[in-house]
Amino acid sequence: MYRVFIIEDDETIAGLLGEKLRSWGYETAAVQDFSSAASEALAFDPHLILLDIKLPYYNGFHWCAEIRRTSTVPIIFLSSASDNMNIVMAMNMGGDDFIAKPFDMDVLIAKIQALLRRVHNMPRETRHIEHRGLLLNADDQTAVYNGQTIELTKNEFRILNVLMSSPGKIISRDDLMQKLWQTNEFVDDNTLTVNVTRLRRKLEQAGLADYIITRKGAGYMV
Repeated sequence: MYRVFIIEDDETIAGLLGEKLRSWGYETAAVQDFSSAASEALAFDPHLILLDIKLPYYNGFHWCAEIRRTSTVPIIFLSSASDNMNIVMAMNMGGDDFIAKPFDMDVLIAKIQALLRRVHNMPRETRHIEHRGLLLNADDQTAVYNGQTIELTKNEFRILNVLMSSPGKIISRDDLMQKLWQTNEFVDDNTLTVNVTRLRRKLEQAGLADYIITRKGAGYMV
Protein backbone atom coordinates (compact mmCIF):
# COMPACT_ATOMS: atom_id res chain seq x y z
CA MET A 1 0.00 0.00 0.00
CA TYR A 2 1.41 3.38 -1.02
CA ARG A 3 1.65 6.06 1.67
CA VAL A 4 0.91 9.72 0.85
CA PHE A 5 1.74 12.55 3.26
CA ILE A 6 -0.28 15.78 2.98
CA ILE A 7 1.19 19.17 3.91
CA GLU A 8 -1.81 21.49 3.49
CA ASP A 9 -3.05 24.10 5.97
CA ASP A 10 -6.61 24.26 4.64
CA GLU A 11 -8.29 21.62 6.79
CA THR A 12 -11.17 21.18 4.33
CA ILE A 13 -8.83 20.51 1.39
CA ALA A 14 -6.58 18.27 3.51
CA GLY A 15 -9.61 16.28 4.66
CA LEU A 16 -10.96 15.88 1.13
CA LEU A 17 -7.55 14.82 -0.16
CA GLY A 18 -7.19 12.21 2.56
CA GLU A 19 -10.68 10.86 1.97
CA LYS A 20 -10.21 10.62 -1.79
CA LEU A 21 -6.79 8.97 -1.49
CA ARG A 22 -8.03 6.41 1.04
CA SER A 23 -10.92 5.54 -1.28
CA TRP A 24 -8.25 4.59 -3.85
CA GLY A 25 -6.45 2.39 -1.34
CA TYR A 26 -3.69 4.78 -0.26
CA GLU A 27 -2.60 5.19 3.35
CA THR A 28 -2.50 8.88 4.28
CA ALA A 29 -1.41 11.22 7.02
CA ALA A 30 -1.50 15.01 7.29
CA VAL A 31 0.90 17.38 9.00
CA GLN A 32 -0.05 18.32 12.57
CA ASP A 33 2.70 20.78 13.49
CA PHE A 34 3.56 23.17 10.67
CA SER A 35 6.78 24.19 12.39
CA SER A 36 8.16 20.66 11.87
CA ALA A 37 6.53 19.63 8.59
CA ALA A 38 9.63 17.99 7.12
CA SER A 39 10.38 15.81 10.14
CA GLU A 40 6.72 14.71 10.35
CA ALA A 41 6.70 13.87 6.66
CA LEU A 42 9.91 11.84 6.79
CA ALA A 43 8.81 10.04 9.96
CA PHE A 44 5.76 8.78 8.03
CA ASP A 45 8.15 7.37 5.38
CA PRO A 46 5.82 8.28 2.49
CA HIS A 47 6.01 7.15 -1.12
CA LEU A 48 4.77 10.61 -2.18
CA ILE A 49 4.19 14.04 -0.62
CA LEU A 50 1.51 16.59 -1.52
CA LEU A 51 2.81 20.04 -0.58
CA ASP A 52 1.10 23.44 -0.52
CA ILE A 53 3.19 26.58 -1.02
CA LYS A 54 1.52 29.06 1.33
CA LEU A 55 1.84 27.58 4.82
CA PRO A 56 2.22 28.79 8.41
CA TYR A 57 5.79 29.39 9.67
CA TYR A 58 7.62 28.49 6.45
CA ASN A 59 6.43 28.12 2.88
CA GLY A 60 6.40 24.96 0.78
CA PHE A 61 9.65 25.86 -0.99
CA HIS A 62 11.44 25.81 2.37
CA TRP A 63 10.01 22.42 3.31
CA CYS A 64 10.78 20.96 -0.11
CA ALA A 65 14.43 22.01 0.27
CA GLU A 66 14.54 20.52 3.78
CA ILE A 67 13.06 17.21 2.60
CA ARG A 68 15.46 17.08 -0.35
CA ARG A 69 18.43 17.19 2.03
CA THR A 70 17.81 13.56 2.95
CA SER A 71 15.10 12.16 0.66
CA THR A 72 14.23 11.77 -3.02
CA VAL A 73 10.55 11.03 -2.26
CA PRO A 74 8.33 12.40 -5.08
CA ILE A 75 6.77 15.78 -4.23
CA ILE A 76 3.73 17.28 -5.95
CA PHE A 77 3.12 20.97 -5.25
CA LEU A 78 -0.50 22.08 -4.85
CA SER A 79 -1.07 25.83 -4.96
CA SER A 80 -3.38 28.62 -6.07
CA ALA A 81 -0.20 30.62 -6.74
CA SER A 82 0.18 29.10 -10.18
CA ASP A 83 2.12 31.82 -12.00
CA ASN A 84 5.15 30.75 -13.98
CA MET A 85 7.64 31.97 -11.38
CA ASN A 86 6.15 29.75 -8.66
CA ILE A 87 6.00 26.75 -10.97
CA VAL A 88 9.64 27.19 -12.01
CA MET A 89 10.73 27.68 -8.40
CA ALA A 90 8.82 24.58 -7.31
CA MET A 91 10.61 22.48 -9.94
CA ASN A 92 13.99 24.02 -9.16
CA MET A 93 13.59 23.32 -5.44
CA GLY A 94 13.10 19.62 -6.19
CA GLY A 95 9.39 19.25 -6.91
CA ASP A 96 8.27 16.57 -9.35
CA ASP A 97 4.97 18.12 -10.45
CA PHE A 98 2.80 21.20 -9.88
CA ILE A 99 -1.00 21.24 -9.81
CA ALA A 100 -2.88 24.54 -9.64
CA LYS A 101 -5.84 25.03 -7.30
CA PRO A 102 -8.69 24.53 -7.74
CA PHE A 103 -8.01 21.09 -9.20
CA ASP A 104 -10.05 18.07 -10.20
CA MET A 105 -9.55 15.23 -7.71
CA ASP A 106 -9.59 12.59 -10.46
CA VAL A 107 -6.87 14.45 -12.36
CA LEU A 108 -4.79 14.62 -9.18
CA ILE A 109 -5.22 10.87 -8.58
CA ALA A 110 -4.17 10.15 -12.19
CA LYS A 111 -1.02 12.26 -11.76
CA ILE A 112 -0.21 10.58 -8.45
CA GLN A 113 -0.61 7.13 -10.00
CA ALA A 114 1.57 8.04 -12.99
CA LEU A 115 4.33 9.47 -10.80
CA LEU A 116 4.31 6.47 -8.46
CA ARG A 117 4.50 4.09 -11.44
CA ARG A 118 7.50 5.92 -12.86
CA VAL A 119 9.40 6.09 -9.59
CA HIS A 120 8.57 2.83 -7.86
CA ASN A 121 8.34 0.51 -10.87
CA MET A 122 11.80 1.48 -12.12
CA PRO A 123 14.03 -1.60 -11.85
CA ARG A 124 16.71 -1.42 -9.18
CA GLU A 125 20.18 -1.22 -10.61
CA THR A 126 21.91 -4.54 -9.98
CA ARG A 127 25.38 -3.92 -8.58
CA HIS A 128 27.07 -6.13 -11.19
CA ILE A 129 25.68 -7.66 -14.39
CA GLU A 130 27.64 -9.80 -16.83
CA HIS A 131 26.67 -10.77 -20.38
CA ARG A 132 28.92 -11.99 -23.22
CA GLY A 133 32.02 -11.01 -21.25
CA LEU A 134 30.86 -7.44 -20.60
CA LEU A 135 30.69 -6.59 -16.91
CA LEU A 136 28.46 -3.67 -15.87
CA ASN A 137 29.46 -2.14 -12.55
CA ALA A 138 26.86 0.02 -10.74
CA ASP A 139 29.37 1.15 -8.11
CA ASP A 140 31.13 3.51 -10.50
CA GLN A 141 28.76 3.23 -13.50
CA THR A 142 31.36 1.77 -15.85
CA ALA A 143 31.57 -1.30 -18.05
CA VAL A 144 34.59 -3.60 -18.34
CA TYR A 145 35.44 -5.85 -21.28
CA ASN A 146 38.68 -7.84 -21.66
CA GLY A 147 40.24 -5.78 -18.87
CA GLN A 148 39.38 -2.50 -20.61
CA THR A 149 37.22 0.01 -18.74
CA ILE A 150 34.51 1.71 -20.77
CA GLU A 151 33.44 5.07 -19.33
CA LEU A 152 29.68 5.59 -19.56
CA THR A 153 27.38 8.55 -19.18
CA LYS A 154 24.47 8.23 -16.75
CA ASN A 155 22.00 7.51 -19.56
CA GLU A 156 24.33 5.07 -21.32
CA PHE A 157 24.70 3.16 -18.05
CA ARG A 158 20.93 3.05 -17.55
CA ILE A 159 20.35 1.80 -21.09
CA LEU A 160 22.83 -1.04 -20.59
CA ASN A 161 21.43 -1.80 -17.15
CA VAL A 162 17.91 -2.26 -18.53
CA LEU A 163 18.99 -4.30 -21.58
CA MET A 164 21.50 -6.49 -19.75
CA SER A 165 18.97 -7.22 -17.00
CA SER A 166 16.85 -9.00 -19.65
CA PRO A 167 19.29 -10.57 -22.14
CA GLY A 168 17.64 -11.93 -25.26
CA LYS A 169 14.46 -9.97 -24.57
CA ILE A 170 13.36 -7.10 -26.79
CA ILE A 171 12.81 -3.87 -24.83
CA SER A 172 10.57 -1.44 -26.67
CA ARG A 173 11.68 2.15 -27.14
CA ASP A 174 8.70 3.33 -25.10
CA ASP A 175 9.55 0.97 -22.22
CA LEU A 176 13.20 1.98 -22.34
CA MET A 177 12.37 5.69 -22.24
CA GLN A 178 9.94 5.10 -19.37
CA LYS A 179 12.62 3.31 -17.36
CA LEU A 180 15.14 6.06 -18.06
CA TRP A 181 12.88 8.65 -16.38
CA GLN A 182 14.28 9.49 -12.97
CA THR A 183 13.23 12.46 -10.80
CA ASN A 184 12.69 15.34 -13.24
CA GLU A 185 14.77 13.97 -16.09
CA PHE A 186 13.06 12.53 -19.16
CA VAL A 187 14.90 11.21 -22.21
CA ASP A 188 12.83 11.88 -25.33
CA ASP A 189 12.75 9.73 -28.45
CA ASN A 190 15.49 11.58 -30.34
CA THR A 191 17.77 11.70 -27.30
CA LEU A 192 17.36 7.95 -26.85
CA THR A 193 18.55 7.36 -30.42
CA VAL A 194 21.59 9.58 -29.87
CA ASN A 195 22.48 7.80 -26.61
CA VAL A 196 22.13 4.31 -28.12
CA THR A 197 24.26 5.31 -31.14
CA ARG A 198 26.99 6.74 -28.90
CA LEU A 199 26.86 3.69 -26.63
CA ARG A 200 27.17 1.32 -29.58
CA ARG A 201 30.23 3.23 -30.80
CA LYS A 202 31.92 2.87 -27.41
CA LEU A 203 31.17 -0.85 -27.31
CA GLU A 204 32.46 -1.36 -30.86
CA GLN A 205 35.70 0.47 -30.02
CA ALA A 206 36.14 -1.95 -27.11
CA GLY A 207 35.66 -4.94 -29.44
CA LEU A 208 31.94 -5.59 -28.94
CA ALA A 209 30.36 -5.12 -32.35
CA ASP A 210 26.62 -5.77 -32.65
CA TYR A 211 26.24 -6.04 -28.87
CA ILE A 212 23.02 -4.00 -28.93
CA ILE A 213 20.66 -5.25 -31.62
CA THR A 214 17.83 -3.20 -33.11
CA ARG A 215 14.60 -5.03 -33.88
CA LYS A 216 12.95 -2.66 -36.33
CA GLY A 217 9.56 -1.52 -35.09
CA ALA A 218 10.03 -3.42 -31.84
CA GLY A 219 12.97 -2.06 -29.85
CA TYR A 220 16.44 -3.10 -28.65
CA MET A 221 18.01 -6.18 -27.12
CA VAL A 222 21.39 -7.62 -26.15
